[in-house]
Amino acid sequence: MKNLFEAGTATEIKERIGRLCPTSQRQWGKMTAPQAMAHCSVGMEWAVGDRVEPRMFMGRILGPIVKSQVLKDEKPMGRNAPTAKSLVVKDDRDLGKECQRLSALVERFCAGGPQGCTRNPHTFFGSMTPEEWAALMYKHVDHHLRQFGV
Repeated sequence: MKNLFEAGTATEIKERIGRLCPTSQRQWGKMTAPQAMAHCSVGMEWAVGDRVEPRMFMGRILGPIVKSQVLKDEKPMGRNAPTAKSLVVKDDRDLGKECQRLSALVERFCAGGPQGCTRNPHTFFGSMTPEEWAALMYKHVDHHLRQFGV
């Protein structure tokens, strides 16, 4: 399974981020491209340990089951899945700045490897290994790049 500890995968993701443009149209969902990139950056900030969110009640119940389904294979994440409130971005953002921010976080995560990954639990999925974080972050960013056709 692809993950963001792989240099080639991180490079592919950063190239795809670079192909986003102000005219990129969403194929599903409500976020604009700049909002989606900001949303992904917050998730990456969780993965590198810059942000820590408390566990969600529903995540304590359903998190391990959903995590096993999301991370079991290469299948992309489903469309219109619910998201944690702390990941919701509703204000206007600058696409260039958000793409740079996300690319830098992807690079930092990749360069840090498993040792640079957070040991904090995911707000919904709970306890995760660095390898699970790396796979989840790839799938999450890939999901939102697919949302905009890149």
